[in-house]
Amino acid sequence: MDKMWAGRFTKPSDKLADDFNSSLPFDCRMYAQDIRGSMAHAAMLGAQGIISQADADTIIAELEKILADLDSGALEFDYSCEDIHMFVEQVLTQRIGDTGKRLHTARSRNDQVAVDLRMYLRDECAVITDLIKELIAAVTEQAEAHKQTILPGYTHLQRAQPIVFGHHLTAYGMMLARDLGRIADTVKRMNISPLGSCALAGTTYPIDRQATATALGFDAPSVNSIDGVSDRDYCVELLSALSLIMTHLSRFSEEIILWSSWEFRFVELDDAYTTGSSIMPQKKNSDMAELVRGKTGRVFGDLMGMLTVLKGLPLAYNKDMQEDKECIFDAVDTVKKCLEIFIPMIRTMHVNKQRMYRAAQEGFINATDIADYLVRKGLPFRTAYKIVGQIVGHCIQTNQVPDEMPLEEYKEFSQLFEQDLYEEISLEACVKKRTSQGAPGAMDEQISYLKNLL
Repeated sequence: MDKMWAGRFTKPSDKLADDFNSSLPFDCRMYAQDIRGSMAHAAMLGAQGIISQADADTIIAELEKILADLDSGALEFDYSCEDIHMFVEQVLTQRIGDTGKRLHTARSRNDQVAVDLRMYLRDECAVITDLIKELIAAVTEQAEAHKQTILPGYTHLQRAQPIVFGHHLTAYGMMLARDLGRIADTVKRMNISPLGSCALAGTTYPIDRQATATALGFDAPSVNSIDGVSDRDYCVELLSALSLIMTHLSRFSEEIILWSSWEFRFVELDDAYTTGSSIMPQKKNSDMAELVRGKTGRVFGDLMGMLTVLKGLPLAYNKDMQEDKECIFDAVDTVKKCLEIFIPMIRTMHVNKQRMYRAAQEGFINATDIADYLVRKGLPFRTAYKIVGQIVGHCIQTNQVPDEMPLEEYKEFSQLFEQDLYEEISLEACVKKRTSQGAPGAMDEQISYLKNLL
């Protein structure tokens, strides 16, 4: 079959060139959006009298059948077609003849692909939003279950101050909450219709761009037709948001990998989300978390690939922009898969409370609270700080933890120490006293925030 643009050419293109030029193998996933866009365009053409209402109705009815056939598998893609747009138009014309050829009036593949991509990504953003919310729910469930599970909080990967495990988990909940906001912001700027921009300069036909924008769920038509076909900022924004989602999942994965190691043993992942070794029978590897951490790099690469494609393009449309789809499709697919595996992995994670508590005891993480005790007794903080440093050194030498060291030994460092010290520096008290907004002693507020978000 002749190419739809064959009139200008005196010989067919080389098969290698056809294969190199073809985007159907990857843009075929947008068939539903392409057909929906064509139906809205045909309805507008009929309403405006650009084509007859009878032709518009025939086109729309047949497009509905094509969509149903593709959904059911009754119709297969013809990969000799250059792209999804030409495939749909080819099938339409085969089925209803010359009437099908009227569909492309007042339209170019440039604005057609631009509207398809925006609609497709808008749909995918809704899926990703739901997955993030489900992960936030899983994190919140674990956080609520562990509002009183004490473990050491870390800075520089050194034990620092006592917190509760729920507090640590809600930190990831806050990251994911921001991810929701970024996706929503991206959709706001994405939700502008380029349809009617045509190749770049609009059209001489009396089209109604607001009608097609409204029919397809867009907030408004693009203001500038050149920008309408050449804008891919929304792809970069979405890739940036997806990269941050992966950053957060990767950080979470790194901690899960550490926590489930024999050195930490803070958590144990369910068997369903781990693997073993081909040679070492004792191994239980956190491979799902490791894969999420590894796949973060490919999403970063997709972002850099998109930026590099766009950075030197003159206006308006250029064939380089065909490269936008593989980048954004790969990133969307990767993030969805990572979120899908993360949700049940977090929900089924077993927490070793005793191991966490003992690590908190052994880490001298109530040292700041001992210094605060002396400050309340009248010592300057820096003086108290020095004394507590000496106490920690003594505990290390004598293999003790501060809340088990006898009062007589404390008094060797300062006579201000009294029996009430032990009540003040117990790990439970250290956590409970930290009631400032956002602190581990104010967990209910943080959990409520995440629940209200959902």
